[in-house]
Formats: sequence, C-alpha cells, structure tokens
Amino acid sequence: MDLLVTLKNPLVTLGNRTLGVIAELGRVTVFFFKGLALIFVVPFQVSKIMQQIYFIGLKSLFVICLTAAFTGMVLGIQGYHTLVKYGSTGALGSAVALSLVREMGPVMTAIMIVARAGSSMAAEIGIMRISEQIDALQTMDINPIRFLVSPRLAAAFVSFPLLTALFDVVGIFGGYLTGSVLLGINPGLYFSRVETSVGMADVTGGFVKSIVFAVVVATICCYQGYYTHTREEFGAKGVSLSTTSAVVLSCVLILIADYVMTSFLL
Repeated sequence: MDLLVTLKNPLVTLGNRTLGVIAELGRVTVFFFKGLALIFVVPFQVSKIMQQIYFIGLKSLFVICLTAAFTGMVLGIQGYHTLVKYGSTGALGSAVALSLVREMGPVMTAIMIVARAGSSMAAEIGIMRISEQIDALQTMDINPIRFLVSPRLAAAFVSFPLLTALFDVVGIFGGYLTGSVLLGINPGLYFSRVETSVGMADVTGGFVKSIVFAVVVATICCYQGYYTHTREEFGAKGVSLSTTSAVVLSCVLILIADYVMTSFLL
C-alpha cells in the first residue's frame, strides 16, 4: 500500500503540473487574441502605436546594428577559415548571407529586442499593476488590454520585420569587412554569391519567423507584466520576477519556435 502511494504521488504531481502548463498556455493564447482583436477597434490608437514603434523599433537601431555587424564579421572569419580547408572561399558570401537571412537575422534580432524592449514592457506594465493604475483604468471603463497591450502588439508586427531586414543587410556587410577587406576575398565575387544564393523563399521565411517572434515577445512580455499581481511575491520583487520570467520565457520560446518553423519551411 505504501509503495502504491509512493508511486502515485509523483504521477499526481506530474499530472497537475502538466495541466497547469496547458491551462497557462490557454490563458496566454486568449490574452494574445484579445490584444490582437482590440487593435482594430475604432477609434484606432495611432499615436500610441507610433510611440511604441519608436520605443521598440527606432530606439533599438543602435544595438541591432552593432550586434549585426559583429555577427556578420564573426560569420565571415569563421566561414573563411572553414571554407579555405576545402578551397571554397568563393562561397563565403553564400554562407554568410544564407546564415543571416534564414536563421541568425530573425533570431538575434528578436533576442536583442527582448533584452532591450521586452524587459522594459514587462516591468512597465508590472509597475502599473502593483501601483493599481490598471485597476484605475478599469474603474474609468477603459479596457486595459486595448490601452496597454494592443499598441505594443501592433508596433511589434511593424518593428520586428524591419529590424530583421536591417540586421541582415548590416550583417552581410560585416561579413564583407572580414572576408574581403581583411582576408582578401574578391568583393565582386563575395556580393555576386550573396545575390545568386539568396532567393525570395529565404527572405520570406526570415520575415515569417520575425512576425512569429513578434507575437511571442510582445505577448509573453505583456502577459508577464499584466499578471504580476498573481505571483506569490508582490511589490517590487514581483515585478523583478515577472521581468525575469518574461525575458527567459521569450528567449526559450524564440528558439523553440525557430526550430519548429525551420522544420516546416525547409
């Protein structure tokens, strides 16, 4: 009898945790679709969306360009020293461009935005929750999800693909710096291989990934901040835990979503 109880308890715990994860996924999904639907409610919140595009997109330009340049430079130097063993250094442009457009561009852009803007979104909404500003919005009959979440979702849909495209372009020029300027590969050969190897399917796949990552980052960060009050720790510690959870979950889900989409897009 004791053995049955011992075996049963871990199974019960595992089952409860599994059901809890499924229920949480359901709540996040409902939260996302509410925020998405409220984007199109009249009157449109154009000014708030523009503010968030400025915050998520424009203010992330420097970190995106810096990260892209060094990512491209690393890909260029590593690719060169790998390809030179096989006498295929002329394929460096293809290797750098395809790596960036298909994988590194969307993923690194999303992770950089999580680090710079996603954490801020979670913290800002979390502070509004613990200071009862969200409750005040509800008291004034203002939908908090429409006011706080929908503009951020709309801005993410606009900002992520544009920043991904910028990351790809800067990264390709970073590969050119190390491959052609420093290591002596013919620049014409480098850019011709970039042009011939990257097809519209590669570009489209990268943009599809960036839009999915926009959904993941904006939803998770806003959700964690919005439900800060449901945590065991309240106040400043609750906000810090929500922000940490938002960043970690977003990064993990970006990598999982990247694997799933790569499997379907190839």
